[in-house]
Amino acid sequence: MKYYNLKDKTEVVDFKTATIQGQGKEKGLFFPELIPQFDKDFIENLYQYSDEEIAFQCMKDFVGDEIPADILKQIVSETINFKIPLKKINENIYSLELFHGPTLAFKDVGAQFMSRCLSYFLRDENKKVTVLVATSGDTGGAVANGFYKTENINVIILYPKNRVSEVQEKQLTALGENISALEVDGSFDDCQRLVKQAFSDAEINSTLFLTSANSINVARWLPQQIYYLLALKQWKKLEKENPVICVPSGNFGNICAGILAHFRGLSAEHFIAACNENDVVPQYLKTQKLESKETVATLSNAMDVGNPSNFVRILELFESHFENVKSKISGYSIDDEKTLQTIKEVYEKYNYLLEPHSAVAYNALQQYLSENPSKKGFILGTAHPVKFPDAVEKATHTTIDLPESLENLIKKEKKSIEIQPDFAELKRFLLYKN
Repeated sequence: MKYYNLKDKTEVVDFKTATIQGQGKEKGLFFPELIPQFDKDFIENLYQYSDEEIAFQCMKDFVGDEIPADILKQIVSETINFKIPLKKINENIYSLELFHGPTLAFKDVGAQFMSRCLSYFLRDENKKVTVLVATSGDTGGAVANGFYKTENINVIILYPKNRVSEVQEKQLTALGENISALEVDGSFDDCQRLVKQAFSDAEINSTLFLTSANSINVARWLPQQIYYLLALKQWKKLEKENPVICVPSGNFGNICAGILAHFRGLSAEHFIAACNENDVVPQYLKTQKLESKETVATLSNAMDVGNPSNFVRILELFESHFENVKSKISGYSIDDEKTLQTIKEVYEKYNYLLEPHSAVAYNALQQYLSENPSKKGFILGTAHPVKFPDAVEKATHTTIDLPESLENLIKKEKKSIEIQPDFAELKRFLLYKN
């Protein structure tokens, strides 16, 4: 499998290069030259396969012969070594719970896959790699956990000051060792802009061996397809019709992975991009104009993105045909008031605890199903409610018990370095740190 740069299609690289390099010239994202198709019998009979075999079949064509089959099987097995259950909320809506991994967020899947691929590719290298990543909440914690104490890899995470929850911040800042956290006095878009500038800076790249672990990296983005297949495996045992899939969407890597899997043969009736007040894509689906906006801070902070990087990959899948995009994807924008109301109502009616991101998805799916009453679907439960105690406890008047895995982490000291959203500051840190 080869990957081309969406901004310069003459730049073509293999999976290893795309993983290590992160992005191409002019900050372009890499995209697979071919979309490998699932065998129809494989999709029809998912229930006959183990989760590990499904994950291997999902990823093998994208990796090719750059990782031996036995090593890739071990990598995917470790990637999904926690439960990913599809839970019924009511007669029409289910939740795919992606928060049972080590950092209680869906990004554990991509981060664990990427960290293991990168470690394999660098096994014989003497040089140190710097993983530079921007986070709006959960990416940083998943990446920090995935690379913690990994030899020859330093991780530097940029996150927006006062815009992540306490649990998220501790997951970013409390590990130490080879993990450094930079607290940026700005928005996620500022963090993402700084990271992209670093990748384009000649002096930094001549001094450091730099890669990214955001969903712009193919090794972070592509394995997210796996849990859509695992969801379908469970769905087929419960329902006859194909599901409507509703994804809480910020930087659009997650929903893009699901749509890619659909292009390969995954059964899905429709996709919904559930956004908070950062509504760039819902507006695009109404107006055909894709215009970035100033980020708005919301309760569902991991989706506070005013310039979603991965949407260009969705456009590439649909060859930028607006009508085709619109026929397969609907977009909804849910404000904080509706988010809290949804958490409250679902808890009182169904005794199911949503956090802000899954509440945004639930509300969006509920709206879509009210307009299409013969359909059923599932949301992606992307984070554990304990990560957002203020919102959840405010809406439900309940106290969330802290999972045992977090008790020690919360007691640890926060270690971060505050910087302004100024590239010169980041550059000084990178060159001094290394």
